[in-house]
Formats: sequence, C-alpha cells, structure tokens
Amino acid sequence: MPSNRKKYAIVGTGSRAGMFINAIVRQYPEQAQLVALCDLSQTRMDWYSAQLPTAVPAYHADDFPRMLADRQPDTVIVTTIDAWHHHYIIAALEAGCDVISEKPLTTTLDRLQAIFAALRRSGKSLRVTFNYRYAPAYARFRELLQAGVIGCPLLVDFSWLLDTSHGADYFRRWHREKANSGGLLVHKATHHFDLVNWWIDARPQQVFALGDLLFYGADNAAARGERYDYARYTGQPAASDDPFALDLNTKAAFRGLYLAAEAETGYIRDQNVFGAPITAEDTMTVTARYSNGALLSYCLVAYAPWEGLRVAVTGTRGRLEMDIVENVTHLRAEGAAASASKGAFKRSEIRVFPMFDEPYAVEIPRAEGGHGGADPRMLAEIFTPTSRLDPLQRAASHIDGAASVLVGVAANRSIESGRMVDIRELFDL
Repeated sequence: MPSNRKKYAIVGTGSRAGMFINAIVRQYPEQAQLVALCDLSQTRMDWYSAQLPTAVPAYHADDFPRMLADRQPDTVIVTTIDAWHHHYIIAALEAGCDVISEKPLTTTLDRLQAIFAALRRSGKSLRVTFNYRYAPAYARFRELLQAGVIGCPLLVDFSWLLDTSHGADYFRRWHREKANSGGLLVHKATHHFDLVNWWIDARPQQVFALGDLLFYGADNAAARGERYDYARYTGQPAASDDPFALDLNTKAAFRGLYLAAEAETGYIRDQNVFGAPITAEDTMTVTARYSNGALLSYCLVAYAPWEGLRVAVTGTRGRLEMDIVENVTHLRAEGAAASASKGAFKRSEIRVFPMFDEPYAVEIPRAEGGHGGADPRMLAEIFTPTSRLDPLQRAASHIDGAASVLVGVAANRSIESGRMVDIRELFDL
C-alpha cells in the first residue's frame, strides 16, 4: 500500500461508524488507512474487527488520549452519541489531528463554544458530514436557487415527516433523552436547518419554536387507552404483534453491536416507544428569520404514515417547490420497499413557478446509495479530495455545523421559555 495514505481513527462504533469503516478499508484503501477504533464497548469493536481483512487496534473510550499518542492519526472521525462529540473533537484537535464529525456538531451552546476555542488554539480543521448536501435532488434545488430562477428567496416553507418506522426508532434509542441528543430539533433537524442555510446562502438570526411529546411515551399511550407492559421488545412474546416492535435478533448488526454488548454497556437499543423515560419532543414547529431577511416556517413530526419532505421557497421572481417521498411505512412493512437510507428516493419532484410565466418541472438525476445517493458521493469527496472547486460548496465546515446546531439550540430555548431567541446574542457566527 502507498506510504502516503492518510491515517484515520474512529471513535464511536455504533451502526453509523460502519459506513466510514467500510469506505476506508474496502473502497479507498489506497488513499486511507484505518489505524484505530475507540469505543465504550469492546464487544462492538470486536464485531467490526472480525469483518476486517486485518486486525485494527482497539482502545476503550477512557484510553482515547493514549490512542491518539500511540496511533497518531491524521484525522479522527467522531461517531459517538451526540452529547459526547465535543469531548472527542476537542481532545483530537488539541492532539494535532483534523476532525470529521457526524452531525450534529454538538448539542449545547457551552459545548459549541468549547469546540470553537479548541479550533482557535489548535489551528486544525473540523468538518461536519452533512450528507444530504450530496443527494442529487437537494443539490439540484441548490443549483436552481443559486441560478436565481426565483430571484431573491423571501420565504421558506419546509415540512419534514418521519414515519412510524424511522421516526419511532429515535424513541427506541438513546435519542429519546434530550440530554443525549439535544432532542430531534438538534439531532435530526440539524440536517434540515443546514439544507435551508445552504440553499438560501444565509445565516439564521432569530428563532421562535413550539414543541411537545404528543404521540410517543407512556402518558400518550394511556390517554388513547393503550397499555404496554414491556419495557423493551426483544424476547417479549406480548410484543409480537406490536407494529412498533424491533427484535434485535433479526439482524446480525443488531445482535453484534447492541444485544451482545448489553451486559457491558447497559444500553438497550429496542426500548418501548410508549415507555419511559422520554424527554424529547415528537412534534415541533420553528419560525426563523435569516440574515438576508428571508423567513422560515418549519415543522417536524416523528409519527407520520410516510416519510419525506415538502419544501417551497418563494422569492421575488417566483416559487420553487420540491416533494420527496423516502418511504411509505405500510409498503415497507409488506416488504415492497426498502429503507430510504439504503437506496434511492421513492419519488422526487421539483417544480418551478415563474412569477409571470408557465410553470415547469425540473429533471432530477437518480442515484443509488444511502440517503438518496448522497452517502457514496460524500465519502468519495472525503477520502479522495481534489483541488477542483465545487460550485455548490457541499463540504460543510465547522461554521456550517454551528449554524445548523444554533437553530436547534435556540429552538429548544424558545420552547422552554416561550420567547423568541436571538442567535446573535448567543454566539458570533
């Protein structure tokens, strides 16, 4: 293998890490070398190591500093739970490493400030993997706005629906507790706020939000006359007909990464979505004002019968609309459709409505791969970078990561206080 390969270490070996491990080891072995894995769980690291052609040193999370010293990676990829991103990002930067972080960059204002302070001290780089920027549909939407087909954007109307499979999964996992994830307005909506920031090329300034737990959770189930006596799904005969149930025995990855690691970590991957505790909201609305004067109306729901988005941007010269259907839950339940994260979108449409002309549809290139064809493109850009400039500026910096997180952080503060929050008073972008 070439000696000039970049050395990568990965901290956090849950399911998301698999995409990066596979890319480094199998897709880009001439450009990249995986030199270490790091996690709270030796079981999870062993599961990945067993699938690799050669063994990779594994370090417990407590030994992260020793891993950095021993293995001297050029870049650390952070795929831990969101609430711990800052801990590993800061340590890696101060050890002289560049960092790639899964979204969201972090979950709270103080952690964001600490990350930026470490960036200033270290002089190293930090990028956030906003993979949706690389999906052909979302990139085409950006191209059209960039070309000025509707003039200057004035209003963004954006609805994102998570279905009763994918949306429910956030309430089976660690994400259901806001202390871990920042809630869906940070963990999930960071994707969506980044798209808006990127599409209209502006920074968020003021945010007002409302949100509540209206569907999941024990109290909501009881109010509908439903009763669930099991805290988890796997191994529970009473859950066999529950449409929200997840059996960890159904997939090798579930067994190897989670079920086998329970005694070691205490983490239960298949918690009952109508159990407790759940501190994250499942129904949210956000209004925001941007630096260019544009306004945003956004909603996120986590229990819809289909998954996807509807977005429209109205500008000084017309309106641009996009509809994406990623999944239809009942079709997936019948085995007729795979998860959106496994392949191309089921349906995607973009329409332009000029102010004083005939509307027309815009063709969208179709692509295979995770997140509507986004993941393969993003991985190629990360591991085989070129000097060629990207006119769409898809590679997201720490500034982009902060801009999206700050909308979610401000929205959480607004929900708590009932007041509008001025981002400019929280953080200087």
